[in-house]
Amino acid sequence: MKTQLATVVGSAVLTAATVLGAPAAGAQTAAYPTTPITNVSYGASYISGALTWYNRSVGVDGALRAVGCRRAWVGTYDASGNPLGAKSTSTKCDVTYSLDGFPPVPADVPGGAAYVVVCLDDASASSLDCELFYRP
Repeated sequence: MKTQLATVVGSAVLTAATVLGAPAAGAQTAAYPTTPITNVSYGASYISGALTWYNRSVGVDGALRAVGCRRAWVGTYDASGNPLGAKSTSTKCDVTYSLDGFPPVPADVPGGAAYVVVCLDDASASSLDCELFYRP
C-alpha cells in the first residue's frame, strides 16, 4: 500500500513540478485590423484588395485593374474630416498593377485615421469613383 501511495504522490509531485516549471505562454500581439477594398470601379477598371489600419498610417495591398489609363488614389482623414495624408499611383494603362508595394498613407495623429477614401481616377487625376472605408 505504501509503495502505491508513494508512487501516486511522487507522480503528482513530478507532474506539478513540470507544469509549474513550464515557461509562461508568450505574449501575443494583436494583428492590425484590415478592411477589404470593395466597389471601387468604373467600367471594367477597378481597385481591389485590403486596407491595414496601423497606429499612424494605413497600408494598401491589392491591385489596380486599368482598362484605358487609370490611377489609384488613397487619402486618410481624422474623425473631423481633416485630411491627414494621401498617396497615388502614377497613371497605368491597360494593365493589372500590384498595389502590394504601395507606400503606407500617413495618418500621423493619435489613434491614426478614422476613415480612408479610395478613388479610381482617370489619367488626369479626376475621380471616376470613390468609396469611403471606416476604421474597424
